[in-house]
Amino acid sequence: MKTLHRWLLGLLIGLGLLAAPAPALAQIHAHPDENGTAVVRSLESLRDLDYQSWQAVAYRTGPTGGPVTLRIVGYPGRVRLDHPTALVVHSGRNTWQLDDITTANPKLAVDGRDAAAEFALNPLLSDLHQNRPLRLELPGVFVELPVPPYVVAEWRSLPSWTEASATR
Repeated sequence: MKTLHRWLLGLLIGLGLLAAPAPALAQIHAHPDENGTAVVRSLESLRDLDYQSWQAVAYRTGPTGGPVTLRIVGYPGRVRLDHPTALVVHSGRNTWQLDDITTANPKLAVDGRDAAAEFALNPLLSDLHQNRPLRLELPGVFVELPVPPYVVAEWRSLPSWTEASATR
C-alpha cells in the first residue's frame, strides 16, 4: 500500500510540474526614438555570480535586418566601466569576443558615469543556432553573468522582429 501511495504521489507531483506555467518572458518592445527611428529592444535584469544586478538591453535601431547592439548597464556609482573592453561570451565549448562600441554612441561617449557599455551583438547572433544559455564575462567587472535561454531566444529574434511577428 505504501508503494502505491508513493507512486501516486510521484505521479501527481510529475503532473503538477508538467502543468506549471512557463517562466515569464521579457517581452520585445518597439518604439520610436527621439528622431522617430524605429527601435526594437529586449530588456532583462540579470544577476552575476556575486549577486550584483545588471541590465541587459539588446536592441536594433532602424529597419529589419539592421545591426543589433547589446548594452550592459550597472548601477551608477557602484561600477565604472573602462572602454574599450571586449565582452567575452561563453556557450558550452564556444567562446566569442564582442567588440566594445560604446564610444560610437554619442550619448554614452559623454556620460561621465561610465556605468554602461555597448557591444556589437551580430557576430554572436550569426553563430548561434539554438537558444542555449550564455555566460558573459567583462574582464575587470564581472566573471560570469548568466543569460537564460529565453533571453537568448529574444536576442536571436531581434534582427527579423516585426510588429506582425509579435502577434503570431
